[in-house]
Amino acid sequence: MATVDISKSSPPLKDELDIVIPTIRNLDFLEMWRPFFQPYHLIIVQDGDPSKVIKVPEGFDYELYNRNDINKILGPKSSCISFKDSACRCFGYMVSKKKYIFTIDDDCFVAKDPTGKEINALEQHIKNLLTPSTPFFFNTLYDPYREGADFVRGYPFSLREGAPTAVSHGLWLNIPDYDAPTQLVKPRERNTRYVDAVMTIPKGTLFPMCGMNLAFNRELIGPAMYFRAHG
Repeated sequence: MATVDISKSSPPLKDELDIVIPTIRNLDFLEMWRPFFQPYHLIIVQDGDPSKVIKVPEGFDYELYNRNDINKILGPKSSCISFKDSACRCFGYMVSKKKYIFTIDDDCFVAKDPTGKEINALEQHIKNLLTPSTPFFFNTLYDPYREGADFVRGYPFSLREGAPTAVSHGLWLNIPDYDAPTQLVKPRERNTRYVDAVMTIPKGTLFPMCGMNLAFNRELIGPAMYFRAHG
């Protein structure tokens, strides 16, 4: 099977993908993401005090919702959207009409590979979503659809078409995604090792998922991406 080539489409999924950003502050961080995000529509969900004015850099196509907007649109059902945490991003998932969503937090910055090149995380997420996954049989070369890779010996031919990809879960450098007790024990620990790898979570396997660098197909994942109210 051929690898999906999105290099010729500029930009890929422009009319099929929304970027959802939960925030409590001015979105100055978008400047570093401008080369990658500017062609896309942003849905910004403001958490915290709705009277605070959130500033968005010029040149971006966006809509911004605060708590007052959520209360007005959802009425008595507005309590289903978590308040005072990043799970408010779920409102962005609801109002989006696009097939794909990419969501990122306002404290996520552009990383660089070992050569110093800036990494286009959105582009990699799109490649993942448009490329099949292999949840039924693990390929020891990780992503068999990637250029320069293939299925290893012994991989069933009947499974090589793969399955549609519902979620692309990204990671990040610097502060690890630890739970509170581990953070207390290791307050200074940082993740500095860059790994360029794509692999499929096997079917039936549980894994911790974070929403701060995540893309998904709304048609495939449906309401399962809803983050319920915390506390």
